[in-house]
Amino acid sequence: MLTAFARAFKTPDLRKKLLFTLGIIVVYRVGTHIPIPGVDYRNVQTCIDAAQANQGLFGLVNMFSGGALLQITVFALGIMPYITASIILQLLTVVIPRLEALKKEGQAGTAKITQYTRYLTVALAILQGTGLVATARSGALFQGCPVASQIVPDQSIFVTITMVITMTAGTAVVMWLGELITDRGIGNGMSILMFISIAATFPSALWAIKEQGSLAGGWIEFGTVIAVGLVMVGLVVFVEQAQRRIPVQYAKRMIGRRSYGGTSTYIPLKVNQAGVIPVIFASSLLYIPALIAQFSSGTSGWKTWIEAHLVRGDHPLYVTLYFLLIVFFAFFYVAISFNPEEVADNMKKYGGFIPGIRAGRPTAEYLSYVLNRITWPGSLYLGLIALVPTMALVGFGANQDFPFGGTSILIIVGVGLETVKQIESQLQQRNYEGFLR
Repeated sequence: MLTAFARAFKTPDLRKKLLFTLGIIVVYRVGTHIPIPGVDYRNVQTCIDAAQANQGLFGLVNMFSGGALLQITVFALGIMPYITASIILQLLTVVIPRLEALKKEGQAGTAKITQYTRYLTVALAILQGTGLVATARSGALFQGCPVASQIVPDQSIFVTITMVITMTAGTAVVMWLGELITDRGIGNGMSILMFISIAATFPSALWAIKEQGSLAGGWIEFGTVIAVGLVMVGLVVFVEQAQRRIPVQYAKRMIGRRSYGGTSTYIPLKVNQAGVIPVIFASSLLYIPALIAQFSSGTSGWKTWIEAHLVRGDHPLYVTLYFLLIVFFAFFYVAISFNPEEVADNMKKYGGFIPGIRAGRPTAEYLSYVLNRITWPGSLYLGLIALVPTMALVGFGANQDFPFGGTSILIIVGVGLETVKQIESQLQQRNYEGFLR
């Protein structure tokens, strides 16, 4: 990997792309530290230091924003509205025929869906920004902090609208920066920004584990976490690269005097076909009851039950529901993202077949059978990886945003592998010597 980066910096056009990407990353990280107007920054820092707010309800969104959410900065919402909008559009593509037709139109249809994603991102940013401002004004953003209700000193309607507009504009700028990286830099821009947001929280999370440790000044716990992290990275790389290759043979066809086909290829079905989406879905769904309980007044029985069972990440009921939801969403997402009937029809149209399997419906049934079999280990793997923060919470007293577990490690490794592959492919294109030397 280091060799690939070194060779990329020696290539002039690739060096420009890498430097451009690094420049956008710097701009993004600067924006995550600029507070929005109307916020008392000193009180925010006091609450963060005193209450250890990264263990609260908004930990997942705070991780995706690189710690900017709880500091209430310009990029407080980060890339999360865009991720949510992309997931919603992807799910609606299966339900709404118009979106499905646009998807099949190729590049023009994809551009139209991208435009819809941008509009939905802005709408979600307005909604989430309003919720964040209301939470900060009420003091519920930092529970247990004595100055939590003084984070927004001026609670007039003008200041509130200004704060919401500022955060919405910040989300639009983040979306624009991601598209700039995709067009003029290296890799997928949104994935790169997500990678940077999560990686930015690693040093503080690791140092917090060292500070809370009691063995040899915390260095034993620190070293154990690093060792576990390296093992998990190796496991994630191994599973993310694992795939079931289904051989496909194309029959020869004579068109005029030319012969077409007669080649063999394969369909790569990944073990983790759903990626990190099931973990995000399960986390978001489990946040809903806790969010409702947090904003409800009084001490009703259902609120007490939710706070006792569905807020703490180490409760057995929470762990069980989290694991089952991840498995369910893994099968659900694979079912809507991979259509065996469509793949079988395309193969039949171009004269392709799986050796030993008849074309058409038998091929679709075979693909569905194989996909279900490999989704089981993939979903169980996702559930186990996502439960590592909970085990760390019990074993080391770490917070629920444990740096080497769950969503963070899956995104870090996945984006890193994809970016390195793109760099290597571009290097091969530029250094290809050809058949004649």
